[in-house]
Amino acid sequence: MRGLLGFSPWILYAIIATSDEWRWGAITGLVIALVLVLVDRRSGRAWDEMVIESSAAVFFACLTVLSLVDPHSFLTPYGPALVNVWLAGTAWGSLAIRKPFTLGIARTMAPKEVWETPVFYRINVVITTAWAIAFTVAAVSLTFVLAAAPHATAVVISIKALSFVVPAVFTARYPKVVQARARRTAAASPSPSTGTDK
Repeated sequence: MRGLLGFSPWILYAIIATSDEWRWGAITGLVIALVLVLVDRRSGRAWDEMVIESSAAVFFACLTVLSLVDPHSFLTPYGPALVNVWLAGTAWGSLAIRKPFTLGIARTMAPKEVWETPVFYRINVVITTAWAIAFTVAAVSLTFVLAAAPHATAVVISIKALSFVVPAVFTARYPKVVQARARRTAAASPSPSTGTDK
């Protein structure tokens, strides 16, 4: 799914960054995010299709500066949690301004005639909410885990993986559930009379 490519800076950061080498993770995330934004803009993609990529560019620019200026910051061990705090803020913020971040992505994969329908908007509100919840739960979980057991690598990786996999699966399935429900409702509704009785 094209939309998931926007998460590649975050995923690569998670793979590369460690408590000692978060600088390289931050720099890699920044470079990948900037490349994605540049390529997408040159191919004519609108800004609302690149919310996650743009958010990544800002986040990793800030994190790169912090990791270079203060490589031993007290925030260093909490890098994985910070990622999810930022992503949660991005998702909840997009909902707060009534522009769910998945909306622009979904428009690239749906026919234009459905873009302005209430159902299309509602589906994206639900999907964006699922991502926001996943990021929030991951942020809280990672904060507690990293504070209590900073070297619990397997647990941290599991939480990070689930925070992407669970909402990604939901994103793929939820529109199909809505469509199936609409078909059942349409099939159960009585057809309008076409007779000529007076």
